[in-house]
Amino acid sequence: MKTDTADQHWNDQWAGIDAGSKWLTPEEDVKLWAAGLPPGARILDLGAGVGRHALWLAAQGFDVVALDAAPEGLAEIDKAGGVTTVEARMHALPFEDHSFDHVLSWNVIYHGDEDILLRTIGDIRRVLKPGGSYLGTMLSKRRLPSEIAKYPGREISRNAWVFDAPGTDKIHPHYFCSAAELLALFSGFECRWLEDREHEKPGSWHWHLVMERL
Repeated sequence: MKTDTADQHWNDQWAGIDAGSKWLTPEEDVKLWAAGLPPGARILDLGAGVGRHALWLAAQGFDVVALDAAPEGLAEIDKAGGVTTVEARMHALPFEDHSFDHVLSWNVIYHGDEDILLRTIGDIRRVLKPGGSYLGTMLSKRRLPSEIAKYPGREISRNAWVFDAPGTDKIHPHYFCSAAELLALFSGFECRWLEDREHEKPGSWHWHLVMERL
């Protein structure tokens, strides 16, 4: 069973992106992270969407590569220019070892089962230079009761859930984890920051993390 399928939903979303969409506004966490990076650092935006972070980072003078499996999003980035775009799967990064100083992946890598997630994290570690940082998010198990209350759902494998929620990406697998499980997933990294907090809606708990590649 193929489980990394959420790009099908997002490709449709990016095709009709509205000029006022929240998906065009960079996250404050990304801005704070970038403020501590050396000028001109090479950054991979993994799951770049329509480029809200990749384009902003490039405007700050960073050397940015935007990767996504959804071509409609990459097309929007190409229209703006200034960023190299690559269409590929998150668990099969088409880059040489140690190609990037830093990697960003916002609300992306939890779209799949544990096998997909482990392969993705392994590839992130592979393409990062030793000492490089990874900024990302994961779904917290604290969020799971809220999702179950909204939609009928089932666990298809350990921590990976799908929901009967037509018109949303929840019909595709999502991975939920505890802090201990998250740290175990990131073998080969040192945790520099980990916080579980809600996004814009009540119950929308996400882990926010910065990891350093060992």
